[in-house]
Amino acid sequence: GMGVVGMAACYEEAARSPFGPVMFNAAPPDDGNMIVLEKVLATEALKQRWLQPIIDGRVRSAFAMTEPDGCGSDPSLTYTRAERQGDEWVITGRKWFITGAQGAQHFILIARTSEDERKGLTAFLFDASQPGWRIERRIPIMGPEEHGGHCELVFEGLRIPDAHRLLGVGDGLKVTQIRLGTARLTHCMRWLGLSKRCLEEAGGYVSRRMSFGETLAKHEGVQWMLGDAAKDIHIGRLLTMSAAWKLDQGDFARADISIAKMHVADTLHKAADTAIQLMGARGYSKDTMVEWIYRYARQARLVDGASEIHKMVLSRAYLSEGPEFFKWGVSSAS
Repeated sequence: GMGVVGMAACYEEAARSPFGPVMFNAAPPDDGNMIVLEKVLATEALKQRWLQPIIDGRVRSAFAMTEPDGCGSDPSLTYTRAERQGDEWVITGRKWFITGAQGAQHFILIARTSEDERKGLTAFLFDASQPGWRIERRIPIMGPEEHGGHCELVFEGLRIPDAHRLLGVGDGLKVTQIRLGTARLTHCMRWLGLSKRCLEEAGGYVSRRMSFGETLAKHEGVQWMLGDAAKDIHIGRLLTMSAAWKLDQGDFARADISIAKMHVADTLHKAADTAIQLMGARGYSKDTMVEWIYRYARQARLVDGASEIHKMVLSRAYLSEGPEFFKWGVSSAS
């Protein structure tokens, strides 16, 4: 395939339109689910059953991890339980803000199988047609509704065969980290496409709009705003590509992904805010997609780890590695 660097270029360009990621089957949560299933499904038969239909675009998928009473940035606060009964696991509990759940057919579920601090979670696959679970509600959100919404799920005796367990019992956290690492970076790729779209809309507007005898684009203050936003987008692209390259070399690139995720999340909001300010009432209206991007952008600092969590990750890495934190090159993923 094209590798993560190639993905970065394609995802960024596709996301200049809100329909692009869906049309190219590169939208969350399917893209992250495809990445992790390709890596952890043990047999070709399982890949044909669970992965290939998502790749073909015949079904959608969801990743059920977040819970009402915890388990957002801290997966140790997982209360949904999986109790083993023979060759099956019986699931009870709740999940919420599960992106794409309405209409999804294949689900990855993270549930507690023991009280072990590091090995207490296990990952499972289940099909939407299985009894013992339901969608309680589709949660209204501030931003635009994506396909499948953000749903609250209730599990009341869902039975999952042990054959549909991902990796070993207690490897749920490992599955989560495999999925979220690259998925955080694909968010950055899409957000950069949306950021560029904001500047394209604003740039076209200020080049046409007259003010005091000349176009807005000739006013120094406007130039500063555009230049500052363009600078941040360019930095975001470099950070994202650097992390993508490291992933292609076999590095986990944890710190690089955290840095990119924080910066690009801020950049998306800044690009949308700058575009609205420059376009005035037109930017605030629904005549362009800038206001859509502005409402969407607020969640960027929350999803797949709040920005504050990523700052903590960076702090721990720096204190642990010291000067080595800034070394060039890649680290072994072994």
